[in-house]
Amino acid sequence: MTNHSNLSPARWTQFSLDQQILMIANEMNRATKLMAPIDRDRRLGCYARALQLTDLTVAVQPRRALRRELLRWRDLVAQLYCALAADPVAHEAALRCLLRFTPVVARQLEPLGLR
Repeated sequence: MTNHSNLSPARWTQFSLDQQILMIANEMNRATKLMAPIDRDRRLGCYARALQLTDLTVAVQPRRALRRELLRWRDLVAQLYCALAADPVAHEAALRCLLRFTPVVARQLEPLGLR
């Protein structure tokens, strides 16, 4: 994976938590459109990037409770990544959960049809 390999924790901290969560959500939203078996490799790439960005967010997050919740959320995406087949229902649930991490980001639920 090379997309975010140059992204350092120092650079990542320059983004607000809202921006960090939105960038993770962007990868998850990309994967939403890649549920067909033929799209497996591209979907896994999206999940891998989401995991990498989540790891960066956890690494720079000073709030212990938020780190803990992010790590729990990360487990959901890791399960999606390791699954033999796409699980659109679990994927949508994970994306919905992620978008609820901050009030600003939660505004994206309705436009994405994820209430």
